Order: sequence, then structure tokens, then C-alpha cells
Amino acid sequence: MNKLKIATFAILAMFIFSGCSLKKNDNDIIKINDTVITKKEYQKAYDSVTTNNMFAQMGIDFKNDTNNIFALMMKEKVVSELIVKALLTEEMTKRNIKVTKEELENAEKEVISKFGSKEQFLQLIKLNGVTYDKFKQDLEEEIKMKKFVDSIAMVSIGESEAKKYYDDNQDKFKYPQRVRASHILIAANPEQIRLKLKEERKDITDNELFAEISKQMDELKAKAEKIQNQVKKAPSTFAKVAKENSQDTGSAIRGGDLGFFAKDEMVEPFANAAFNLQPNTISEVVKTPYGYHIIMVTDRSEAGTLSFEQSKKDIINYLEGQDKVDILKNKVEALRKEAKIEYLNEDFNPENIQKQIHEAAKENPEFQQAFGQPVAIENK
Repeated sequence: MNKLKIATFAILAMFIFSGCSLKKNDNDIIKINDTVITKKEYQKAYDSVTTNNMFAQMGIDFKNDTNNIFALMMKEKVVSELIVKALLTEEMTKRNIKVTKEELENAEKEVISKFGSKEQFLQLIKLNGVTYDKFKQDLEEEIKMKKFVDSIAMVSIGESEAKKYYDDNQDKFKYPQRVRASHILIAANPEQIRLKLKEERKDITDNELFAEISKQMDELKAKAEKIQNQVKKAPSTFAKVAKENSQDTGSAIRGGDLGFFAKDEMVEPFANAAFNLQPNTISEVVKTPYGYHIIMVTDRSEAGTLSFEQSKKDIINYLEGQDKVDILKNKVEALRKEAKIEYLNEDFNPENIQKQIHEAAKENPEFQQAFGQPVAIENK
């Protein structure tokens, strides 16, 4: 539904985890009641959220520069989530929240049905670096979270509440002109190339670095141009070529299809190119921060407004999701107030991390300018 963000338990599932160690050792960093979090567990959680190509494309180095402002902000986030996970897992154990084999199988079938077949689904998660076992583990945690929230309070949104939301928020149900397009991405980011070269060749000079980056970018552009010429001569092969060559793994499995999107939903060079194309035509090579794109527009739709009947199910899901998020937040706050939290290693004390963030921000005027003011130190 356009502009209406549907709250799902995929978001809530971030609070779930596989469990914290109870064994005390020199690597213990935080103790929550009787649960101890180790440095190894922290590092695993930190790595899982920072090893993302998106950050490298933005020029953020979490691995080699752990004291940059973004790394410190991520550190604080991971520490906070580990504490919340420990509190929740303790409470779920008390409530005997478990997931049956049947519940897991039914949920799995529902997810897979949205992707056509199990084979297509497995291919998609593989392309995104997710194993089948990890998918099942995350799904089980999501179900557990739903049951946990339901054990606190049941939520039900009626049609009258949904209609009131629809009437009060008409702008949320208007949608602009959209196009449907497919693309082939040849990933090319100078900063990502620079970081890789610096890691592989410690003694590389600035001149050599600049020359190598330029060379690799030219090679990637040439590759994109070659593919563009290929599909322009035979547009019917676009989906096949996208599956074989596109480095946007999420859309590649669908032959490059991105579905319908509005102009402001894409980066400007991509959007401008797509909205200037007629259906079933192919663009020249388009450069964005993600790399080089070949775009084919397949359809267009005019602006309009979704009806209440078209929106009702999504509204109910959204409102119920919002209520459940509030229930969960309130429960977490209550558990925090009741818990005994000790920072066995002061490097992982949120107050100390916030002080480091504040200092890093003072040394980075561009960061302060982007956010409009210095980073405030919060009292945890």
C-alpha cells in the first residue's frame, strides 16, 4: 500500500536471538540478571549487521575503523539489542513460549507460497546469502515473538477503526504516476574498489590507487555497454540476460523486474531515465552510486487513490502491528527497569559509547551539519 508502512513481525524479530552464555570468563562484557553476554557474542552480532555491501558502497569501513562515528553508533545499537534480547529470552522462558513443528511448517508454506515455488524461494535466499537453516531459524524466532506479544495482550482492530484511519489519512492512499521496469546492474563503486585495493595492497601509492580505480571503473562501464548493446538488439532476451549478469540479486531472480515504482522511490539518475522511456524500450547505460544500469520499462500506470476495500486488509495489519509494537516497547521498558544490568567491560557501557560518539561528532563538522546539531549524550 503506497506510503503506508506495514509493521510486520520481521521487524520485531530483531529482538530475538539464539541465547546468551551463562558461563563467566575474561570475555564477559555485560551481565543482565543471571545472563552473561560475551565479547564473542557481541562480535558475531556486530559482524552480522555490518557486513553489508550497502555500507561499503557508502564508504563506511566498520571492519578496520571501529572508532569512526558510524561504527560507534552501530556498536551502541548492537549492545542495546543484545540487552533487549537477553531480557526477552528470559521472559519468554518464564512464560514457556515455544514453537511447535506444525506451526513452523505452516508458516514456512505461507512464506514460500508468495514466491511461486520452493525452488524459486531457495534460489532467492541463496542469492542473498541466506541458508535454508538460517531462514527456518529466523522464521521460528518470528513466530515465537508473535506468541510472546499475544501472551501479554491480544490485539484486534475492527473495520470501523480501519475506516476511520482511511478517512483521516487520505493522502496515504494516493499514489503518483508509476512505471514498471526491469534492470541489469553492473555494480561499480569507486569507494568500494578503493577499500578493497587498500586491503589487498598495503603499499599501494595514491597515484597507483587512483589509476587502478579508474581502470576498474572503465572496465565495468565497458561491460555494461556490451550488455546494453546485446539486449538492445534482442529485447526479448532481457530477462535471461538479467538473470545471468545482474548484480542486484534481489531482482535478478525475477529477470531484473523491479515492479511498479514512483519517481521519488529511486535515485535521481535511475528515475529520470526510467520515466523518460516508453514501454518496451531500453535505456542507455545509466550511472548511479550503485553502478551501471541498463533499464527496460515494461508498463506505466497513472496517478490515483486506493479505495477503502483495496486498503482495508493492509490498514488492519498496520494498526494491529502498531499496537503490538507499542505493547512490546512497553514490556521491554518494564523489563529494563526491573533488571539488574552490569557492564563488566566499560567499553560496552552505552554511556561511554555515547561520549565517544559525541567526541567523534565534534571532530566531524560535516556530520554535525548533516544532522543540524551536535550528537546529544543520552542517559541510559
